[in-house]
Amino acid sequence: MLAIAIAAPGGPEALVPVRQPVPVPGPGDVLIRVAAAGVNGPDLAQRRGHYAPPPGASPLPGLEVAGEIAAIGSGVTGFAAGDRVMGLTNGGGYAEYAAVPAGQVLPIPDGWSLVEAASLPETWFTVTQTLVMRAGLAPGMTVLVHGGAGGIGGAAIQICAIAGARAIAVVSNEDKADYCQNLGALAAINRTQENIAERVMALTDGHGADRVVDLVGGALTAVNVAASARGGHIVQISTLEGASATVPLRTMMAKDLTLSGSTLRPQSAATKAAIATRIRSDFLPALGNPDWIKPDIDTFPLAEAHRAHAAMESRHHRGKLVLLTAFGAGEKAS
Repeated sequence: MLAIAIAAPGGPEALVPVRQPVPVPGPGDVLIRVAAAGVNGPDLAQRRGHYAPPPGASPLPGLEVAGEIAAIGSGVTGFAAGDRVMGLTNGGGYAEYAAVPAGQVLPIPDGWSLVEAASLPETWFTVTQTLVMRAGLAPGMTVLVHGGAGGIGGAAIQICAIAGARAIAVVSNEDKADYCQNLGALAAINRTQENIAERVMALTDGHGADRVVDLVGGALTAVNVAASARGGHIVQISTLEGASATVPLRTMMAKDLTLSGSTLRPQSAATKAAIATRIRSDFLPALGNPDWIKPDIDTFPLAEAHRAHAAMESRHHRGKLVLLTAFGAGEKAS
């Protein structure tokens, strides 16, 4: 099969097409014939040499795929060959076939193409794990979402909408602000023109954000503390602009705040299966609504994964970037 490997840590040019044997599904796995594979921040970190695969995982990049089940490992029930599915992989998604633990595989939402479905697992698993299951997202909460026009940000906005919470997106321009509000954000803050904390307080009548989803880190941590409501919870998902921060501890204490961080890929199979169960019960029915707003998607051929990485690093895109195999070439995003 065709796959994309990392020749050596480096820039997008480090991604190279290779030929490898088709994986054999082990006990509890399904083999997916991949039509489309989503591109995510952890893929870029792995390519740079900053995010090593956990023990036993494929060394190939790629953490989410959509396609058809080609084979089933022993002990798997509930799936059959030919089923159209999407799945959170443990690596190896940038390939024409991927073996995925069955507990991390979900049906395609009604009305979604395989290309569109490939944009969901990594971001929706991440936000469900952190914002929903760990930070206790609840109806009526206000959630500040940094990077609102990206994959994680878009998922957070839409999960808030389903859960009955209100999302305030942080963006870099008016085009991205319009996109976030179309996804369901209550409002959007242009970080290049507005004071984020002051704007949050104005939008919430001085209450602040009950939850914060942050992918930026660095100096923004202090801004998140200032923007948070008493009893708030800041969810640190990535550190795009700084792995260290000066934290105003006295303010955190006075506001009774929580700051939590985690990564998805090293989580156990049981934890990932529990996240999948929560997505299936709480979110998949809403995604199948014919009026649901899907994320913007840009596609690239699998063999040109380096172009997708370069586009993601430019940070000018909105929505998701997806790689297409020959099998998925006929699939389209609406």
